[in-house]
Amino acid sequence: MNELAPIKLILEDGTVFAGKSFGYPGSVSGEVVFNTAMTGYPESLTDPSYKGQILVLTYPLVGNYGVPGAETEDDLFKFYESYALHISGLVVSDYSFEYSHWNAVQSLGDWLKKHKVPGITGVDTRKLTKILREKGTMLGKIVFDNQDVELYDPSKENLVAKVSTREKKIFGTGKYRILLIDCGVKYNIIRNLLKRDTTIVMVPWNHDISREEYDGLFITNGPGDPKMCRETIQNLTLAFQDDRPVFGICLGNQLMGLAAGADTYKLKYGHRSHNQPVIQVGTPRSYITSQNHGYAINNNTLPGDWEPLFININDNTNEGIRHRKKPFFSSQFHPEASGGPTDTEYLFDEFIELIRKSKG
Repeated sequence: MNELAPIKLILEDGTVFAGKSFGYPGSVSGEVVFNTAMTGYPESLTDPSYKGQILVLTYPLVGNYGVPGAETEDDLFKFYESYALHISGLVVSDYSFEYSHWNAVQSLGDWLKKHKVPGITGVDTRKLTKILREKGTMLGKIVFDNQDVELYDPSKENLVAKVSTREKKIFGTGKYRILLIDCGVKYNIIRNLLKRDTTIVMVPWNHDISREEYDGLFITNGPGDPKMCRETIQNLTLAFQDDRPVFGICLGNQLMGLAAGADTYKLKYGHRSHNQPVIQVGTPRSYITSQNHGYAINNNTLPGDWEPLFININDNTNEGIRHRKKPFFSSQFHPEASGGPTDTEYLFDEFIELIRKSKG
């Protein structure tokens, strides 16, 4: 099957978008979501939080700066957010077959083929995004002729178990020992912690942390419904009996909320962009943030010792929580965002400062 072969995106309501193939020639199904960022597709495609999803990029021109190489630093890919592409498929309006960038080594289309991810171009992504905003996140499939597939709902699976590390790994040799529960970590989280004089002990999502020695506990981002991570929630509930600092990002925020006794719910179409405004509760401070999540904490269900830390200015949904007495806090957005914005990277400094104080 050749590049530019006819291909279709079919939504669960029967809506059909015809286009041309520029990726792997195979049909797939998943949850159709959109991202409004202008740049950063290498980072988005390697973000484990997109596991099982067909990603729609709303910026019209995609592929013009190609894909960077696989150089490593601190045993991590330097220009990617994980070890693999996690999206099921990619949808764009206008794919650029010509690319130019100082560190590009291949085209986006060739990258997709290598990792067996189909891509469709020629789609009216503006119309598609308006449908998703009106009806909410939908299931869909990218289909080649004579290669139909059944609709697949990734939210019914424990996606975290698919992307989490299988074994304990250690990064760095710094002063502060961070126990990192990997629910689908983005590499820039590890990079941000390493440059703050830490040793990171990364463990699987369901690892028994009760016997681990650490100065601070970190819970990462990840895909899917947080309620699927029952073992993680149970481990966090026990960890909250201690006073050692805890910091969670994205899915980590939701897992902390569930462990505290709050409830979570699925958003209509999620927050997936690089320009979501949030405000810090009780202050006039607002920040522009990068986000990628489909679930949120119900603020009204937070128990008395917990309170919202950040709120989304657009829809008033939860963007972080904190304990009123203990050094536990979280953010629903990504302070480590790559490629940006980095307005809230200071949260890593606050986490390390809490650890420093707790150690005396």
